[in-house]
Amino acid sequence: MTSQPTGRVDEGALRALVPRVLAGLVRRGEDFDAAEDALQEALLEALRVWPGHPPRDPGAWLATVATRRLIDARRSEAARRAREDTLHEQPEPEPEPAPTTGETGDDTLFLFFCCCHPDLAPAAQVALTLRAVGGLSTREIADAFYIPEATMAQRISRAKRALRGRRLDEPGDLAVVLRVLYLVYTTGHAGRVDLAAEAIRLARQLTLATEEPEARGLLALMLLNHARLPARLDGQGRIVTLDRQDRGRWDTREIAEGVRVLQSALAVRRPGRYQIEAAIAALHDDAASAPETDWPQILAWYDDLVGLTDDPVRQDPAAVLGRAVAVGHVLGAAAGLRETDRLREVLGDRHRWHAVRGYLHELDGDLPAAGAAYAQAARRATDVAERDHLVRQATRARWT
Repeated sequence: MTSQPTGRVDEGALRALVPRVLAGLVRRGEDFDAAEDALQEALLEALRVWPGHPPRDPGAWLATVATRRLIDARRSEAARRAREDTLHEQPEPEPEPAPTTGETGDDTLFLFFCCCHPDLAPAAQVALTLRAVGGLSTREIADAFYIPEATMAQRISRAKRALRGRRLDEPGDLAVVLRVLYLVYTTGHAGRVDLAAEAIRLARQLTLATEEPEARGLLALMLLNHARLPARLDGQGRIVTLDRQDRGRWDTREIAEGVRVLQSALAVRRPGRYQIEAAIAALHDDAASAPETDWPQILAWYDDLVGLTDDPVRQDPAAVLGRAVAVGHVLGAAAGLRETDRLREVLGDRHRWHAVRGYLHELDGDLPAAGAAYAQAARRATDVAERDHLVRQATRARWT
């Protein structure tokens, strides 16, 4: 942030200051809701003042102005109570606390924990994370989720009210933070905000705040999947499956970065879900063509993935279905279908189970059975784009 007058404010740089300033205020003991409101007022003041008088230390400036707003609000509330107090007792003036201006990874992690507090519903955790850590406006978040701005404002307000009076000085659960970030990523792309790109940006911040390898595993997984984005849809906006994608359109720089991040995580030798899923994604990305995919290695990683839970069929159905596909490629389609047979009782009503069976029947050369399975999957799919894709798969298999 420059200290010379420019006539405008770099709003991107301004937004980047929000998490650490807010974290400093909350860590100091300020109420989350009041601190966020005070910081918003400070940001508006910055947009007014900084073009002509840029501060030497923008973070300290914001913290100081926000602190003053908090003190003003407390004094106003104290005065209101005093007027209502029949005894007219005046409270002792509160000393002005020194603002926290140091930017540390610990502050960023702390703010993630606040936004992903277990008392909040997942939707509230996502909204508050995008607002407080991501610095997005309420309107931007609302646009991304296709809901009215007023509805999103109410959701964020309820989340902040839910944190009122909660202790926010204890370590949070990093697993919850990772889950929330992955939920932001998988929500997709909508409105003026690319949520996948925003999740990647936030994951980068998180990896700077913690040495936990699963944080790097999640970032690697996002990068390796995001790299394929340009090839996932055709010219008509229809889904293109991984085996049929134009790999020349994949982002090789993003893949290379994802591999580097993954390698640094795996070097810790404490593999977890996100690292394993990223390793599987890396093997897909490394193949020059679908037939060159290293399916034996992918199957080995899937074995590790399903081994993370005591009951993977119920706790991680996506992993067991992915493993069935890998079995089909390594041991033959019939073996993969036998794997799905074992899952029928629990997963037989899910569209993905039928879709996997369609894929394996097709791999086995049984196109009529593949078409029937794809049609069953389409009937159960709730996502319109995925349903349309499955209908096309069924039609193609039946008429090929």
